[in-house]
Parts: sequence; structure tokens; C-alpha cells
Amino acid sequence: MINKLASKIQKTHAPICVGLDPMLSYIPEHILKKAYADFGETLEGAAEAIWQYNKAIIDATYDLIPSVKPQIAMYEQFGIEGLKAFKKTVDYCHEKDLVVIGDVKRGDIGSTSAAYATGHLGKITIGSKTYSAFDEDFATVNPYLGTDGIKPFIDVCKEEKKGIFILVKTSNPSSGEFQDRLIDGRPLYEWVGEKVAQWGAEHMGDSYSYVGAVVGATYPEMGKVLRKVMPKSFILVPGYGAQGGKGADLVHFFNEDGLGAVVNSSRGIIAAYKQEQYAKFGAENFADASRAAVEDMIADIDGALKAAK
Repeated sequence: MINKLASKIQKTHAPICVGLDPMLSYIPEHILKKAYADFGETLEGAAEAIWQYNKAIIDATYDLIPSVKPQIAMYEQFGIEGLKAFKKTVDYCHEKDLVVIGDVKRGDIGSTSAAYATGHLGKITIGSKTYSAFDEDFATVNPYLGTDGIKPFIDVCKEEKKGIFILVKTSNPSSGEFQDRLIDGRPLYEWVGEKVAQWGAEHMGDSYSYVGAVVGATYPEMGKVLRKVMPKSFILVPGYGAQGGKGADLVHFFNEDGLGAVVNSSRGIIAAYKQEQYAKFGAENFADASRAAVEDMIADIDGALKAAK
């Protein structure tokens, strides 16, 4: 699947990922009204609104982008009905030939990690039949438990030709409380990056490993260091747009081949119609605003990469 991600990035010239992280406050009133009319002001009604919102954005952007990243917490808050919307979203993205990065941030002791890996990336056998449950192409994984928590994911990834993105240096303001702590004179995130490179060497695609890393756009200098520590790992870069990251900050996340990173924007795209820059589209045409935001993001990153050459 890492080969497909790299190929689609080359084809679209868009090393980006749309974060499908819906909140009810993002969803235009006309979608909410219809969903509530059909299903009531219920968890099912909220899930229906989320699904219709996602579908419109996917329809408006899928031809421009290689990948999407649904954040499962935004669906879990609506319980089982929300998880149904998550699954419908994953399946619909696959119908559009998009690479799906499940932002699930799992990671636990071995047997539990194995179950998480099976549920999100692998197959479960029930009697004489086999099923894929959520069936994302990649999953985000927390490395805090060490190799015990990572190896079960890598085992499933080898079977399914899928991948993971391991949290290395996250984009949130307090990430440094742990991730920047010095161990033997080096920050913890560098030690984690070295382990990512080691784990990745066990599961390689054509040019890049199926084991990638999450490094926030809000820490470009750290990204520059980690790019060298993990030369064969794709970096998933959150924090673009609404969190302050911009194209000029990102050039060091990429390798000289123009690959090696995929940049995520969530509310900057899916709630673009709420921004002054795209307000002209209005709530009725929210998906067109999202498409315009994607086009602007592609141009920003492409321009930054060209200027850096």
C-alpha cells in the first residue's frame, strides 16, 4: 500500500491528505435539518449528517488527492452509529480509489495490539468465513509500549501489504513534555525515530517502508532532523493550516525525490466554507469550498518545494 500511496502522490502532484474529522458544528444547517427530519435528533441522525457531509466532500475532492485520514474519535463520540458512519466513509473512499489512513492511535500489550491490528488492518476468521472489519490501508500507532505494541501491527501489515504511521513528534503544544525529554543527551523523539527506521527495515516497499512516522508541521526543525534519521519512512505531517503549518515549513519533511511525506489538513479543508477566504461559496456549496481549499493547499506545497530546489 505504501507503493500505491507514493504512486498516487506522483500522479496527482499532491502530497496531501484530507482529514475527515467531522464535528456537528462544521456541518451546514441544511444537512443537519434533513438528517434530523429523517432520523430525529438522535445518535443515528447525527451519524447520518456526518456521513452525508463526508460524502459530499469526498465527491468534490477525490480526483485531486491521493489519500484521506478519518479520525475515529470524531465518530466514536456518537457510539455505534458513529462507527457505522466511519465504516461507510472508509468504504466509500475505497470506491473512489483513495488511500485511507485510519487515525486511530492504537497501541497496547501484544495480544491487545494484535486485536487492534486485526480490526483495523487485518482479517478476522469467524467459522469458515473471513472478514475485514474496518479495513483501512494504514493506521496510526502509539509506540509508548515499545516493540511489544508495534510488532503485532507489523505482522498484520506484512500479511495484508498495509502500513502504519508511528507517533514520533506530534503537532500539539504540550508534546514536548515527554517527547522532547533528553535521554543520554538526545531527545526522546529521536530515539523513537531510530526505532521506526529499524522496524521499517523489516517491511519495505519498492522505495519506502510500510512503517512511517507522524511528525507535526508545527515543528519544522525537528522534522528536518527526523527526515535524516528515517530516510526510508514516509512522514505523515499533521498541523498544516488551522494549526499554523504552511508550505514553506514543510520542505525538509520531503526527500530529494519529492516523496517521503504526506501533509494532512482537516478543518482547514472540510470546514473551509467557514473561513473568510472561502465564504463566497456559502454553506450550500461547502464542498466546492473544500475543493478550492485543496487546490490552494496543493499550490502552496508545490510552490514551496519548487522554491527549495
